Amino acid sequence: MFRHQGKSRDLKHNIGIASLLSFVAGIVNVVGFLAVQKLTTNVTGHFAFMVEEALKFNIHQSLFYFIYIFSFLLGAFFSNFIIEITEKVTDKYIYIIPVLTEVVILTVIALVRFEFIITNPNLIACAMLFAMGLQNSLVTTISNSVVRTTHLTGLFTDLGIEISQLFFFKSIEQKTKLVSSIKLRMTIITTFFIGGIIAGLLFSSLKMKTLLIASLILILGLITDYINIRIRMNRLKQKYGAP
Repeated sequence: MFRHQGKSRDLKHNIGIASLLSFVAGIVNVVGFLAVQKLTTNVTGHFAFMVEEALKFNIHQSLFYFIYIFSFLLGAFFSNFIIEITEKVTDKYIYIIPVLTEVVILTVIALVRFEFIITNPNLIACAMLFAMGLQNSLVTTISNSVVRTTHLTGLFTDLGIEISQLFFFKSIEQKTKLVSSIKLRMTIITTFFIGGIIAGLLFSSLKMKTLLIASLILILGLITDYINIRIRMNRLKQKYGAP
């Protein structure tokens, strides 16, 4: 799921990582909005708000929106920077540091006192945007830009285009590719909404601790990936003999 890259990835791998990370993004999206009334999984809205405040000469508020955008950018930069460095040592576990970094950020936010969240909304928003920029960069790199999990605008656009193309496909192979792509995008959209709904239902009682669910999902994803790798390696050893 995480480990496979390039030509070694198939629809099953992409659906697996899309389901996991979209679910996490859905949780972060709703928790961020309910806790600090900020968009924490994308920057499109922040860019519009930044321009609006700048035109009103509210430079201080405009700067905050710029920092939100920069935080997302910084997360994406950090993720790919770490991947490039790790890949020079080993290409087997390039995803571990970015995923664990996201787990740490979400867990810390989940465990701090809610009074701190209320009095420091901009800091919390920046931390969550960093985590989502990191996640989006990671999954984009691993899937060769096939999967993106933190915002839905582009997904709905691509989904609409691909559904319309089902009426005009020229070969069975083209139809199969279209159906696979539609299935992937529907998976991302569905799990994003499920994550958001669960977060909305739990937030009133758990508050920021709802993010612990997202952290747990990420850790379970890493563990599952590791177990699958070990099983595959053991099968190869049994088939071809120990080196």
